[in-house]
Amino acid sequence: MGSLIAIKIGLLASALVMGSMAFFSAVVAPLVFTRLEAAAAGQFLRALFPWYHLVVGIGGLSAAGALAWVRPAEAVVMAAVGFAALALRRWLLPATQRHRDAAAAGDEEAHARFDRLHRLSVWINALQFLGAVAVVARLGG
Repeated sequence: MGSLIAIKIGLLASALVMGSMAFFSAVVAPLVFTRLEAAAAGQFLRALFPWYHLVVGIGGLSAAGALAWVRPAEAVVMAAVGFAALALRRWLLPATQRHRDAAAAGDEEAHARFDRLHRLSVWINALQFLGAVAVVARLGG
């Protein structure tokens, strides 16, 4: 009985992570860029991203904790999702924002570094999303 509850909690947490990521990517980001001026959109997303990564991080680690003893493979995937989100929040996001600011001030090298870091964050986010989808499919299927 306890393992079934742990799996359900892990599934719920994983589904919340997956749904949050999908909603942000499919609804929030496009809506912000179509409804706000570019500068305001950038500032809004800049303020939102740390919270986004925190939610994904806590959700991923919560799922991993619930699944650790009953579904260890899925727990590892969700731990990776959670730790990656917190690493993005702690290290990659500030570096990306620093280079974005320098690029806005006219530093061409900073613009290239920003582009590389932004692409890296997009790829990591995509892998996190695919990991959460895989876990939800395995647990819910």
